[in-house]
Amino acid sequence: MTSTKIEKLKQLIKANPNFVFLSGAGVSTLSGIPDFRSKNGLYQKFKNAEYLLSHEALINDTEAFYKFYKEQMLLNGIKPNIIHNKLANWEKENRIGYVITQNIDGLHSLAGNERVVELHGTVHRNYCLKCNTQYSLKYIKDSDGIPKCKCGGLIRPDVVLYGESLHEGVFETCYDALNKTDLLIVAGTGLTVSTAGGIVSMFKGKHLVILNNEATPFDYRASLIIRDDLANIFKQLS
Repeated sequence: MTSTKIEKLKQLIKANPNFVFLSGAGVSTLSGIPDFRSKNGLYQKFKNAEYLLSHEALINDTEAFYKFYKEQMLLNGIKPNIIHNKLANWEKENRIGYVITQNIDGLHSLAGNERVVELHGTVHRNYCLKCNTQYSLKYIKDSDGIPKCKCGGLIRPDVVLYGESLHEGVFETCYDALNKTDLLIVAGTGLTVSTAGGIVSMFKGKHLVILNNEATPFDYRASLIIRDDLANIFKQLS
């Protein structure tokens, strides 16, 4: 049955060279990055994870915020996996429109994708709250404790923390991309986060494909669902 579904997926991708790919945490777990909501996710290991990654913690409990952020979010040796590399190759071959990602690891860009919408920002961009000077990921990693700007201001990651809104223009870019395709492929997300659910809700095209091991609230809308390991799925795609 799965092989039949893989063939159908191949046909949909071939017929829709401007398709949009929505990636969730399950895409990055193959690179060794833990997710949040699975039985082995950060929420299970750290009951206060949501607070420690919040705007409130950044401002009022900065030391605890950065201790958790550096230890759990800035892992060493993380590289793009088969999914990131396949999507980058498809972009070079003009076989994909946009990648929209919930992930903040920047692996889609590192793999070579240029048309990427990072819904929640990226750890690779950081800036001073006082003077807006930009800083690299390496600077944050190498800093001792709380990273401070040369002006003395607090440096923060350009990621959307709990309690914050998405960056201006993000949904508009997604809307434009989705309006140009009849195929949206969703991978590695349960679509329970409002931003991801919002992306699927605004898609009015013909084919919604969901690649996820567990059921999602949008399965009823999908024209194709494949419950399998993502690496196994992508090994079969050309």
